[in-house]
Amino acid sequence: MIKTFIDKLLGKTSGASPAKAKNRFGKRVDVPVSVHGIDPELVDKRATDVVRTLKQAGFEAYIVGGAVRDLLLGLRPKDFDVATNATPEQVKGLFRRAFIIGKRFRIVHVVYGRGREHEVIEVSTYRAFLDNSAAEQVSGNEKTSKAQLAGMQHAVDASGRVLRDNVWGPQDEDATRRDFTVNAMYYDPETQVVVDFHKGIEDAKKKVLRMIGDPAMRYREDPVRIIRAVRFAAKLSQLGFKLDPKTAKPLVESEHLLHDVPQSRLFDEMLKLLQTGHALASVAQLKALGLAKGIYPLLDIVVERADHPFVQAALLDTDRRVGEGKTVAPSFLLACVLWQDVKTGWEQRMPRQQPFPALQDAIDDVFDKRIGDVSGRGKLAADMREIWVMQPRFDKRSGSTPYGMVAHLRFRAGFDFLRLRADIGEVDEHLAEWWQEFQHADDARRDDMMEQAREEQRAKQRKAQPAAKRAPKSGNAGGAQGDGAGSKSKPKTTAPQEPEGSFEHAEIGDPPASAAAKKRRRRRRKPGGAAGEGAAPSGDAQE
Repeated sequence: MIKTFIDKLLGKTSGASPAKAKNRFGKRVDVPVSVHGIDPELVDKRATDVVRTLKQAGFEAYIVGGAVRDLLLGLRPKDFDVATNATPEQVKGLFRRAFIIGKRFRIVHVVYGRGREHEVIEVSTYRAFLDNSAAEQVSGNEKTSKAQLAGMQHAVDASGRVLRDNVWGPQDEDATRRDFTVNAMYYDPETQVVVDFHKGIEDAKKKVLRMIGDPAMRYREDPVRIIRAVRFAAKLSQLGFKLDPKTAKPLVESEHLLHDVPQSRLFDEMLKLLQTGHALASVAQLKALGLAKGIYPLLDIVVERADHPFVQAALLDTDRRVGEGKTVAPSFLLACVLWQDVKTGWEQRMPRQQPFPALQDAIDDVFDKRIGDVSGRGKLAADMREIWVMQPRFDKRSGSTPYGMVAHLRFRAGFDFLRLRADIGEVDEHLAEWWQEFQHADDARRDDMMEQAREEQRAKQRKAQPAAKRAPKSGNAGGAQGDGAGSKSKPKTTAPQEPEGSFEHAEIGDPPASAAAKKRRRRRRKPGGAAGEGAAPSGDAQE
């Protein structure tokens, strides 16, 4: 009895009957198309080609995972994965453009097409379901134990987190080691049969997200499943899906396990939460499940600021673009989330620094405090910096600046950022509309627009200047200009002073208003003209 209890704690099946041991991996059910109703038109032809090629070579092969779940729900999957009993090396040998990737979990990317139009079909080999007690153990993590892990196929760290999972096994064990029942089904696009081991179709009909096996143990094996649970709950919430109570219960108490996960992997999972078309729903799920803080520092900021008008507008815009099939860049969304920090730091530095160095220093400070050490930070930081640095340049609509802006590689991202700022009233709507038209206008129209912008700027400068003051002269003092000793003298006009700081918006080549006024005062009146007749007020356009 004691041995049985210990074996149960360790997850061993010794002493159990073969039937019970087999039930542990579920019961295979082949579901025909008359029951599941998947529309074959929703299946990617390239995924079908991969399955056909593997089967013709004598292997088993199925479309698997989230793609099957989406097909069951009548949705067109964005990505297609294939599972097979062929090893990565065997898969690679069957396709012209195939690449083995990964260490923790070796898979094959089969690539179709080139450039932006390329498509990747991810092919994984059936994995064996192994207890942690049977795995090799290391004391460190992925970074500190690289030498040990190099020769291991199945390894875990001290907390039970799987660091290597490359032991091949049968299909039923592969299904059992997957996370949710609705993600553990296999679809053959040729026979149109769905293979279901864990009542995934039944759970899909009930609209329940249920973890296979003991949820707490599965979160220990891979803490990232905590984030995946949130992501799937957010994605499927619009269809009425909910997390099974037993699956949801250990989430908060397992959250600390994420501290041992590499920062780069957490960063990637955060982006999946925010860039798969359900960003706002993901934030709502994090709050509802008690996970608003503690998963990842940058994600904490997103959740905290999700109700801020600018961040909310950015999240809505991201969801919209994904829904329209457009690309989204992590640099743009993060630039929106952290703009508040950049703007505050910039404003604080302005009294003691020039504008551009102040902005650069504010950006550097935000990178150090918020982004941290994540994979690809260099490119991410460069893209974010360019978006931020463009913002004050949008105010300059003369000279060569507008042409240089629209030719910039990141102009579209910078303009979209400006557009969002205008939507919430942070900048003038007219400015965003001007750039919207300018980027699509021909050269003649662009010249007209820049001239109009210059006139608008001059009008603003004149409006900002104080009104001219007139002071009467006493008698004939000073010698009046004119034709007659007894004629009235012309009143003296006091030239207005240039407002402090107005040089920032003045056009190159525009003489100061005071110089124009002096020039007009020195002009001689025409013979016979009345005093002051024809004199233009200070600040009018030049001759």
